[in-house]
Amino acid sequence: MSTVREAARMSGALRDAARSRSQVARLIRLAAPPLLVFLVVIGIWYAVTYLVLQPSRRFLLPPPHDVVRYGFMEPTTRAELWRGLLRSAHVAFLGLGVAFVIGFATAVLMSQAKWIERSLYPWAVVLQTVPILAIVPLLGFWFGFGLMSRVIVCVIIALFPIIINTLTGLLSADRRLHDLLTLHGAGRWTRLTKLQIPAALPDIFTGLRTSAGLAVIGAIVGDFFFGRGRPGLGLLLAQYSSRLKSEELLAAVLVACGFGVAVFSAFGWLGRRVVGAWDESWGATSRIEVQDEEATQGVQTDTSREGVGEPTGRGEAP
Repeated sequence: MSTVREAARMSGALRDAARSRSQVARLIRLAAPPLLVFLVVIGIWYAVTYLVLQPSRRFLLPPPHDVVRYGFMEPTTRAELWRGLLRSAHVAFLGLGVAFVIGFATAVLMSQAKWIERSLYPWAVVLQTVPILAIVPLLGFWFGFGLMSRVIVCVIIALFPIIINTLTGLLSADRRLHDLLTLHGAGRWTRLTKLQIPAALPDIFTGLRTSAGLAVIGAIVGDFFFGRGRPGLGLLLAQYSSRLKSEELLAAVLVACGFGVAVFSAFGWLGRRVVGAWDESWGATSRIEVQDEEATQGVQTDTSREGVGEPTGRGEAP
């Protein structure tokens, strides 16, 4: 009996080890390509700075270690970047929240009747094609140069993906399920809440993930061109550029890029948590493949153990 328990314990330990190796290998496969590209970019950056630019012109592209030293290690500059990041994040999330409420409500209305969709869809396209840089001065004249104007810029930039993706998801619900609800006499509200919105969740999160990155761009663009009030990242970019502070300018650019990537990744993670268990476009297939790979490795481990004559507990009397 003790031999069987020991064999079962060792088999479980081997399965855990195989699972851990599989997770580490998968992490390496995911992280290695971006890391290699990052190293190549850093190498090209150093090459341009020291091999292409003359010493008197290296202020145009300072080396990465100078950007880290003067942009992130200096307490004053680091505090400015942190405050600017918080202000830009405030504007971006406010704009994204307003855009989601307006975009979701508009998409729901458009999904309820064809004449509403034909009436509103062209204006959604017009909103997407608005030259935002051309209307920023008008927004400043109409709404002032404070928080409201910056939020409006974010809403204009981030609204279209939410409308289109949500509408696509609402209209892509299974027709057979529509017929089933019709047989049961379901009304519009029941059809919307029980069928269309659940079916649209993957597309809704796709639109949110796209609009999150666009909202960050809108917050920085609005701050850059309004040029008044407490400085966010956009105004810091304008100030560093006018003063020819290349190291601080590149540091602000890196912070803005990192913020955009972080917001995009956060909404991607949220989408995988909510719909990734059942929707293929959000990772359901890849998760199943990982589980199958782990199960295959576990079977191979058991087979190898049986091949060397160790007991596995099958067919043995206690």
